[in-house]
Amino acid sequence: MARTEPVTTADATRVLSIDAMGGDNGPATVVAGLAIFLKSKPGTPVLLHGRAAELRPLLAKHGLTDAVTLRDAPDVVTMHDKPSQVARRGKQTSMWSAIEAVRNNEAGVVVSCGNTGGLMAMSMLRLRKIDGVNRPAIACLWPSRNPQGFNVMLDAGADIRADQDDLLTFALMGASYARNAFDLTTPRVGLLNVGTEEHKGRAELKVAHELIASTAALGDFTYTGFVEGGDLPGDVCDVIVTDGFTGNVALKTGEGIANLISGLLRENLRKTPFSMLGAILARGALHRLKRRVDPRRVNGGVFLGLTKTVIKSHGSADATGVAAAIKLAHRLADQGFSERLAARLSQALPHDATKEADT
Repeated sequence: MARTEPVTTADATRVLSIDAMGGDNGPATVVAGLAIFLKSKPGTPVLLHGRAAELRPLLAKHGLTDAVTLRDAPDVVTMHDKPSQVARRGKQTSMWSAIEAVRNNEAGVVVSCGNTGGLMAMSMLRLRKIDGVNRPAIACLWPSRNPQGFNVMLDAGADIRADQDDLLTFALMGASYARNAFDLTTPRVGLLNVGTEEHKGRAELKVAHELIASTAALGDFTYTGFVEGGDLPGDVCDVIVTDGFTGNVALKTGEGIANLISGLLRENLRKTPFSMLGAILARGALHRLKRRVDPRRVNGGVFLGLTKTVIKSHGSADATGVAAAIKLAHRLADQGFSERLAARLSQALPHDATKEADT
């Protein structure tokens, strides 16, 4: 029988708290992803939240009965639940249980494949925002030409609005995330706009442009100025800052284009005997390309701006994608990322912005 007693560890910040019931593919995929992760990081302390009767046989199947601590939670947050309802009525859900473990300092990071709006609402309610943060942001990784292979983009959809102060906070949080995720000493930050010229863009973007430039030295990042949509996969910068509406549209557009190109490529490679022969000859190069742009490798949006770290895995992620999200959670927990981020914001944000956010 899987363990159900409290986790005992010298450092609870390194314990992973995982919602097993969220996502389109159910707990079987989450447990399979956890099994993949634990093969590479055996001994990592894990709290798994969900319906114990469903999870016990899945853990036994993967040989994880003694490796994971179960927390029984009878209810599930579905993809159709409204965030306001989840926050008010979700106390018996696996998502609430996973967040509560972090709130109670039994674990250091939350991972969930569940409802994004519900996860954000519940996380803000139970974990609270860092002092100085008005709006949290979701940071996602975008395949790029940079040496690290990815760029950070935020906000990817936590909130459709963002004023100049929010964009400054996003820049600081994104730079801190890139520094920890990619070991970049001085990340380069760009502000997404309709052009690179300083006279272009909305009024708040022009003010944010000046604010970010004046805070770059204090925030230990290099500000590259305005960037365009074509720079998202480029090497002009490491962090792209934008509002949640624009970021989410860009993210979904990029995913759609990637799926279109992948489908067309498979279709044309199978069209004639010669194209099939060419596919066989180019198999190695195609495999490397697929691995380079495989979205499962970068699955996991990070909720930045909360007092604890929350990782949102894609709802339709397979076991490989779930494993990637858990791996990211492990890395950030191991580095004490949430504490580092709070310290960085306290140091770099203007004092009046902190006071305003607290009122």
